[in-house]
Amino acid sequence: MNPVDPFDLPDWLGTSEITWCAGGLERGGHHLRGELQAERGTVACDLLAIDQAWPTAVAQNALREEVHQQWRLGEVVLVEVDDRLTALVPGSSFSAARVLSVLERVARAVGARPAHFVAAIRLGSLRED
Repeated sequence: MNPVDPFDLPDWLGTSEITWCAGGLERGGHHLRGELQAERGTVACDLLAIDQAWPTAVAQNALREEVHQQWRLGEVVLVEVDDRLTALVPGSSFSAARVLSVLERVARAVGARPAHFVAAIRLGSLRED
């Protein structure tokens, strides 16, 4: 996981209307893939709950402590994982309320008004069972 400076991200993230579109849960519900979309472009943006510990720990203790500390300060830690922007979040799973809270913090991190961000979460699966 490589740290990401929000000021190194495209400037349109802070000035455009942004829709975060969830792509689906992976690895037991603690990794939510998604994209930040606007008229000017798209940036991959995943959400990763770092307290997931089984079958292996998602993050080292020092990183987990930093994520929890930043969260208590109203901020979010942004990193790059597999060439994808990833917001690290305390916990081991996601609720709709948690997703909205993460996106509010991402918006503030890139200098945007949270009201300019919209979350699109698909209900159910894209696969036909």
